[in-house]
Amino acid sequence: MTSTETASFKNKLGSVAPTPPKKRHWLSGIFIPLAWVLFIANVGYVLFYVPNLPQWQLGGLIAINGLSTIMWLVVTFFSAIIQTYASNYLKGFKYKGKFLLVSFLFALSVMFFVVANNVVLFCASWLIMGYLMTLLIGINTGWEEAKNAARYARNNFIISTVFLSLATGLLVFYTNAWTLTGIREGLPALTKGVATLAALGVLLAALIQSAIFPFHRWLMSAMTSPTPASALMHAGFVNAAGILLTIFAPLLVETQVLTLIFIIGSVTAIFSQFSKLLQVNIKQKLACSTSAQMSFMIMQCGLGFFSAAITHLILHGFYKAYLFLSSGEEIEKSIPKDALPIQIKPIQTLFILVISGLGGVLFAYITGKGLAWDTGLFLTFIVAITVGQITYNVLNHFRFSIVKKIIVLPFALAIGIGVYALTYNGIALLLADMPMANKPIDLTYVHVLVGALFLLAFYVMLSGRYQKIPWLYVKLLNASQPFNKSVISYKHNRS
Repeated sequence: MTSTETASFKNKLGSVAPTPPKKRHWLSGIFIPLAWVLFIANVGYVLFYVPNLPQWQLGGLIAINGLSTIMWLVVTFFSAIIQTYASNYLKGFKYKGKFLLVSFLFALSVMFFVVANNVVLFCASWLIMGYLMTLLIGINTGWEEAKNAARYARNNFIISTVFLSLATGLLVFYTNAWTLTGIREGLPALTKGVATLAALGVLLAALIQSAIFPFHRWLMSAMTSPTPASALMHAGFVNAAGILLTIFAPLLVETQVLTLIFIIGSVTAIFSQFSKLLQVNIKQKLACSTSAQMSFMIMQCGLGFFSAAITHLILHGFYKAYLFLSSGEEIEKSIPKDALPIQIKPIQTLFILVISGLGGVLFAYITGKGLAWDTGLFLTFIVAITVGQITYNVLNHFRFSIVKKIIVLPFALAIGIGVYALTYNGIALLLADMPMANKPIDLTYVHVLVGALFLLAFYVMLSGRYQKIPWLYVKLLNASQPFNKSVISYKHNRS
């Protein structure tokens, strides 16, 4: 949606009075340069110390390590890009100044969260992140649907903070340590019952934040926010669950809840992938896509590969930010047309299987994962599934000749897998100071069954058979709807 269309849409709702377009809000001259300065400073810091990033501590308040350094680099980049984009996109928007201020404060809250070592500061920053995001979701205070969406999201974030506070409070009580580093050192002394309760509390906080089923509705409802806010949310905020689980990786590994995390992530991944196919609104499609990708991130944590989860959230952040920031252009250029036909032929199936297998082998060769009978094999399997889906899309939805598809596609995928695998190796190197960032577990029948279920779901999705099961179609459609009071009704109560 263009800025002109956005202003017209707001005026139809009666939510804001017509505002003459402004060339530049004065806050743009402060926060945008500051965001770029922070990003450039972080780049310089990483280049100076890489690959041996130092660890810094300020008493028991903050701790800077490889994870926090990586996330500072990513967060400052997204903040700078999105604020620069919003400066032009939101011209004439009544709340543009507020948006720029809250966006910058949100970036600072994420940066503070990843360095907070004191438990009170850690939980407070988690809550502040959620509060600031609700301000962005409901930035247009004259739009009732946006206010309802913000209120609904706020309730979810408060519940998430409660679970995190209870979990960390339990750990503080039994370890007598008020810092995350102290808690990690005291984990061996905890009873299994106490540690498991704390792990489940951390897990619930992460699931709510990442919009994992059945907590996905807040994300589906948050599409009332301006597109730059959606980009910031999907590129940084929702991903914070991966950071949270990585910080508490020793607790999750010791309590043996990784299989539960893996199952939860798998169920939501399948649910969200199917739900995405049923959406007609581009931002709702992107919301379902984010939920699915966050599920894969959770699955990688459940496999014991927390460094893979961090890699996933970073690459997904770049990709999803681009999709949201370009969504207006896609809407402007698109015209109503029939959905692309779903078809998969036997020869296509064989080609997809071959390319998928080769993609998995390449990933295993570069990273060394999938060469032993452990969950690294499933991590490689996820890569192969992704390669298969990309191959299907190219074969059926891109207007290339058959020769080009057969010749160019394998080379393009090889480059993509190589970049992903090398990025993963780099992130794993920088996270070397994080305990248990890579802790594969034994492969069990649960992983094998989930793998078979993924293949079945993949086939049902690509063949379009889900469209021939009415009850499944309706269930998925209903379950993927946003909170009813956040749906645009084109009604406005003028007071």
